[in-house]
Amino acid sequence: MDIPILKNNIEAICEKIENAAIASGRKRDDIILCAASKTRTVEEISESAKLGIDMFGENHAQELEVNFDAGAYLGKPASFIGHLQTNKVKKVVSRAELIQSVDSIKLADAIDSAAEKHGIIQDILLEVNIGGEFSKSGVFPEELCTLLEHASQKDHLRICGLMTIPPICPEDEARGYFAKMRELFEKAQAHNGGNIDLKILSMGMSADYCAAILEGSTMVRIGSAIYGPRNYNK
Repeated sequence: MDIPILKNNIEAICEKIENAAIASGRKRDDIILCAASKTRTVEEISESAKLGIDMFGENHAQELEVNFDAGAYLGKPASFIGHLQTNKVKKVVSRAELIQSVDSIKLADAIDSAAEKHGIIQDILLEVNIGGEFSKSGVFPEELCTLLEHASQKDHLRICGLMTIPPICPEDEARGYFAKMRELFEKAQAHNGGNIDLKILSMGMSADYCAAILEGSTMVRIGSAIYGPRNYNK
C-alpha cells in the first residue's frame, strides 16, 4: 500500500475521531485507535505503526504470533479481537497486551491458567453479543453478570471493560445498539473493585466508528478504512 495513502487515511480517521469525541464531550486522547490488521503484511503494519495508531488488533493467533515476533508493531501494544479458541490461548497470552473477545467461562479459565504459567496478569475485555445473534460470538446481555462474576474470581485476569460487534445495519440503527451497550457498560461498572476496573468500551469499526464514539465508545477497531480492502489471497 502507498505510504501517502496510508498516512492520509489515518489522518482523516484521527480527525473524525477527534470531532466525534468533542461532540460527545471528550477529546481525541480519550479514544484508542486500534488498527485491525487482519491479512496485512509485516511491512504494512510497521508503516502504519509509525503513524497515529494506538494499538493493533489481530483476529487470528497465527497472525498475532508472526507479526509480534517480527516486531511489526514497533513496540506499540497488540490486542486480540477475534474469536479465540482455547487451544490457541497459549500463543495469544504471551503476546497480546489485551484480549478483547472473552466470551465464556471456559475461555476465561484457559486464559487465567496460561497467564499464571507466564507469571502475568492478563488484561481482558468481555465480549457482549448486544444484538442477540446466534451466529456471533459474545455472551448475551443477560449472561454478562455471570461471566463477570466468574472472571472476577481469577487471580491472573484483570477485567478492563467490554467489547461488542453490533448486527450489520445502517449507522443510525447501529447507534441504537451502541447506546444499549453503553447502558450495559455503565451498569457493569457497579461491580468495579478487585480485579474489575471497567474503563474500556470497545465498539465501532470502519463503517460506524463515529456513531460508536458519540454513544460512549473509548476504543474503535478500524481495518479497511486504514488499509483498504482486505486481500484474502495473500
